[in-house]
Amino acid sequence: MSADQFPLVEEWLAPLPPAAAFQRLAMLPHVLFLDSAMQHQTLGRYSFIAADPFEFLQLPADGSDGLALLEENLQPFSAATIAELPPFQGGAAGLLSYDLGRSLERVPLPQFDEFQFPALAIGLYDIVLAYDHVLQRAWLISHGFPETAPAARQQRARERITQFQQLLTDDAKPRPEHSPQPPAPLAASFPVPRYHNLLSSFSADAYLAAVTRAIEYIHAGDVFQVNLAQRLLYPATTDSHSLYLRLRERNPATFAAYFDMGETQIVSASPERFLKVQQRRVEARPIKGTRQRTARAEADLFAGSELQENEKDRAENVMIVDLLRNDLSRVCRPESVRVTQLCGLESYQFVQHLVSVVEGELEADRSPLDLVRAAFPGGSITGAPKVRAMEIISELEPTARGPYCGGIGYLGFDGTLDLNILIRTITASRGWWQFPVGGGIVAQSSPQREYEETWHKAAGLLKSLVD
Repeated sequence: MSADQFPLVEEWLAPLPPAAAFQRLAMLPHVLFLDSAMQHQTLGRYSFIAADPFEFLQLPADGSDGLALLEENLQPFSAATIAELPPFQGGAAGLLSYDLGRSLERVPLPQFDEFQFPALAIGLYDIVLAYDHVLQRAWLISHGFPETAPAARQQRARERITQFQQLLTDDAKPRPEHSPQPPAPLAASFPVPRYHNLLSSFSADAYLAAVTRAIEYIHAGDVFQVNLAQRLLYPATTDSHSLYLRLRERNPATFAAYFDMGETQIVSASPERFLKVQQRRVEARPIKGTRQRTARAEADLFAGSELQENEKDRAENVMIVDLLRNDLSRVCRPESVRVTQLCGLESYQFVQHLVSVVEGELEADRSPLDLVRAAFPGGSITGAPKVRAMEIISELEPTARGPYCGGIGYLGFDGTLDLNILIRTITASRGWWQFPVGGGIVAQSSPQREYEETWHKAAGLLKSLVD
């Protein structure tokens, strides 16, 4: 590679496991760990660690156009892809909160918003540590941005690689430990009888009543499906780094993530990809339909078969597939949009899911951010039709969702995009660990079974919080 070619790449010939590397880089500001903790030949092949961005964008959830802000700040920086390396090679990465949706659609404010999470929190990362779990190799990839003159950019790229190499090989520097703050008082919170110190934004009766009201909206023709969540809260007992390491051990996931936003950290064990764009090819992987795993293999197999054959769960999944086909058709070549997997069964540590795959190809004049505008927030965590479902969510859920049901991921300097959907996610802030859990309500839903499903989804997170 000549001196004016970018990015600079250094293979790490004796790499530490990703979790160990994350601990050594966690002392840097705004560390981001996109972690395929549940490794899979295709879905969980890569992990990425980025930190110390040269710019950090944060926008309040006031209806401002966060995607336009991101596009404006990313525009001066672009780079070609190195084909043989993992797909994220530097760029914009971080959080698109669920409440960013208020800049895309007119949706009422929720009753309570105690945490005031940003709609968008994005770093521009000039250096990335990228892992390929199949090849068992790792690389430091450095662009030298925000410098643009070749000599200055070359010098910065080299200095950044040296900085990260020193941190990754220095055993003497411990990662930071932060004592959790005393929990701040909150408006909407009810004790959960089965767990000490656990609070919910709903009482059990109130959640059943909210599901019943959602079903009434469905019978009235307002929506076909609406996602309804209860927000769970637990007082923080340790620092967020330790919480994440415990979560990834006990509840590994293909689209897991840790993101330090400053006063707030996101700790996610998400199994769901929202949107991927690579070489203008688009993929969405909506999840709808859930069953709890069991320790008995025969019972587990039966539960999976029952899930795939269940009329209610399949209908729930197919509705979201149709919604996504419509969203993708707004920015993709219409003839390219197709369903390549319908209601496939995928198994995770504590639950089994129905997962579909919708693919397409971007129109020549459309960008990955155009795709995000067309599809955000994901239909699998709102409902159909989407805007009316979001209005009902604002009415029935008493508290703002914040990061929950938004997405974490990256938009590379080369235009590559990959975003998860933030389910199975804990947000650490103001002395609390917050983790909403929900599910899709359809005409056939039973309020009691929908309530029980939220606890099935919470099981992996609770095992990381409560020993």
